[in-house]
Amino acid sequence: MGYRVVIPAAGQGKRMGASKNKLLLELRGVPIFIHTLRVFQRDSACEGIYLAINPAEEKEIRALIAKHGVDKVRAYIGGGQERQHSISHVIRALTGEGIVLVHDAARPFVEQEHIDQLVSQAQFNDGAILAVPVKDTIKKGRDGLVEGTIDRTSLWSVQTPQAFKLSILQAAYEKAQKDQFVGTDDASLVERVHNKIAFVQGNYDNIKLTTPEDLYFAEAILNKRDDFI
Repeated sequence: MGYRVVIPAAGQGKRMGASKNKLLLELRGVPIFIHTLRVFQRDSACEGIYLAINPAEEKEIRALIAKHGVDKVRAYIGGGQERQHSISHVIRALTGEGIVLVHDAARPFVEQEHIDQLVSQAQFNDGAILAVPVKDTIKKGRDGLVEGTIDRTSLWSVQTPQAFKLSILQAAYEKAQKDQFVGTDDASLVERVHNKIAFVQGNYDNIKLTTPEDLYFAEAILNKRDDFI
């Protein structure tokens, strides 16, 4: 089954400490966001990529996309102040039905098998999210003191992509806007109107490039993969 993917790419990534949008930083001579777009460019099931961007960067982003031969981008839509606002702008512009994925532009290492599983699960549930089991011990604390240890056996660290039927995603975003609710991911919005969201277990390589240290991890991941040039 085909799908469309929404990729918010308007943030500045202040924690990266870069003087420009972190997505324009390069890994092996290729911008981070191009590595991410290539995942969906290669996938025959992907019917279109929809980017939320900073309008001031549109010319540069369009030029880089053309340079690297990505031809599945269907729309460039101005982003908002926060990630949630950017995604809202894009999904309001989408029409029809079908499965929509939302994916972080700074996660270039998602694997095809996980995309396939997400799309499949989203057809039969209210949504599907990619996640990995929490490995570290998790403590609850307040004012610098430990209050207790949380049982991690049921805890998952959530990644993207996340997959939903378009109508469900639009309804969730409309309710969030009406209620002035800000969530930390798309599923947190959908959970407020639907409760059957499936897990797809991913892997720990699917990191979000957020801090300068993450670039070193990214290089290590690239070194062990054959599908990145």
